[in-house]
Amino acid sequence: MRVAPGAVIGWDMGAALALAQALGVNALIAAELLPEVEAVMVRKLNEQMEGRRNG
Repeated sequence: MRVAPGAVIGWDMGAALALAQALGVNALIAAELLPEVEAVMVRKLNEQMEGRRNG
């Protein structure tokens, strides 16, 4: 995960693909789906972090 001061900005896709491979997930499917999953997770993590700062 790449983190800037106060925000998550993305995942280490090399590590994510390696994890997918270790779990037996087809690499082409993982490469297609991971960017979509990353976008949602980064948005949600940042929302949680913002809520904790304001809460």
